[in-house]
Amino acid sequence: MSSRPSSRPEGESAHSACSNKALDLLARREHSRVELERKLLARSFEAPTVEAVLDELEQSGALHAERFLESFVRGRVARGQGPVRIRRDLAEHGIESGRSTELLRSGDYDWNELARAARAKRFGPGAPKDYKDRARQGRFLEYRGFEAAQIHRALDIHEDSD
Repeated sequence: MSSRPSSRPEGESAHSACSNKALDLLARREHSRVELERKLLARSFEAPTVEAVLDELEQSGALHAERFLESFVRGRVARGQGPVRIRRDLAEHGIESGRSTELLRSGDYDWNELARAARAKRFGPGAPKDYKDRARQGRFLEYRGFEAAQIHRALDIHEDSD
C-alpha cells in the first residue's frame, strides 16, 4: 500500500485521470504524440495507460498529427524562424526529418522573404554598413534557423554563379 496521497478525485480511475489531463493539455494548444506522452509520463501515469489514452485520442481526432504540424510551423514562421530551426524543433517533438522537410517544402513559404523580414525587423530596413555589421546580422539569421543561401539573399550578398 502506497503512503503517497492521491491527487485524483475519489473514484476516478487512472485511465480517466490520464485522459482528463491529456485533454486539458490539448485544450491549451496542439501537441505531438511524443510531447504529450512525455508530459503524461512525467505526471506519473503508467506507460500502458498513457499509450491507451493516446491511441483513443488519435482515434477520436482530439490528437491529430497534421493539425499539430500545421499549427507548429505556422507559429514558428510567424515568430520569424527559418526552416533549419523549425526542422530541429520538430525533431524534438518526435517528428521525423523526412516528414518535416516535406512539410516545409510543400508549404507556401518564401524563406528568402521571411529572412529579409526577420533581418529588417531586428536591424531596420537599411543594408548592413560594414563587414562587422553584416557578420552580426548573418549570425542572427543563422541562429533564427535560416539556410546560408537565404541569409546571403537577406543581406543582399550575391554568390558567384558557376
